[in-house]
Amino acid sequence: MKRLVTALVATLALLALAVPVRAADITERRIDARTLDLEWYSPAVGQRVQARLLLPRGWSRTAKRTWPVLYAYQGGRDDYTSWTRETDIARLAATRDVLVVMPSGGENGSYTNWWNDGAGGIPRWEDHHVRELPALMKRYRAGDRRAVLGVSSGGQGAMAYAARHPGMFRYAASFSGSTHLTMHGMQIFLTAVNLLGSGADAFRIFGVPGRDDANWRAHDPHVLAERLRGTGLYVSSGTTGMNGPFTPPGAQWRLTQLSEILIGQMNHSFVNRLRELRIPVTAHIYGDGWHAWPEWTQELHTAWPLIMTALGAGRTTP
Repeated sequence: MKRLVTALVATLALLALAVPVRAADITERRIDARTLDLEWYSPAVGQRVQARLLLPRGWSRTAKRTWPVLYAYQGGRDDYTSWTRETDIARLAATRDVLVVMPSGGENGSYTNWWNDGAGGIPRWEDHHVRELPALMKRYRAGDRRAVLGVSSGGQGAMAYAARHPGMFRYAASFSGSTHLTMHGMQIFLTAVNLLGSGADAFRIFGVPGRDDANWRAHDPHVLAERLRGTGLYVSSGTTGMNGPFTPPGAQWRLTQLSEILIGQMNHSFVNRLRELRIPVTAHIYGDGWHAWPEWTQELHTAWPLIMTALGAGRTTP
């Protein structure tokens, strides 16, 4: 009976995903001439979601051409406005022939279809990000040349999606993302982080460590590293969590910054695995630095031209 119920839930989920989002169901709000916010109900996630679009020069919804697209994922306990709130990505985007899409990512553990004790069902964030959202973005003249980047849990999502869907993205960049989920001790660490943010729901995300390890491995960039061959890669993180060169003067250090130590260990392991496989990667595993936006903004500036080259996004006049 349990298998029958699980199969029925999975079938209903696929049917829901097959129903496209209607244009009439999307709420649009112009922030400025080049920034457009969208909100709609996502069948995959089971709730209303948002996305902020940075529009390229000459864009219109009726344009005959399409544009290469960069997806930028938020971190946990944040929202889709974080990239424009915390970085100068809008300024960078204005100089390139590219559409930038910054979607909702949820509170925690959101870059996966939740395990839900093996039953599946909502929220299905991976289906939303790699199927539902790209299909919707075609209405906004997104082309087939795609890249993805993310910070923290969004960095994990960017790298995991690129590995789980080979060929979908020309380039993937992770800034302080968890890139070796099943490294010794890391499942407990990540589950504890999610417990703080979502309580008992943390075990619904990837499953119970030990019992559901197969599902953890199925989403672990380190385990899936071979599938990243042919995708441009950028990986960065700190290793100490201590004040670094980009820490704002007078900023109050918090114990949570120590998470960057464990994230640094994961990224060391992930980069080493890529190099063992002879898969090219641009890596910046630095020492001091917080798990915070000042560091990630610097990494964005370094990775940006690499991503634009991979997308073939030429320069434009702002």
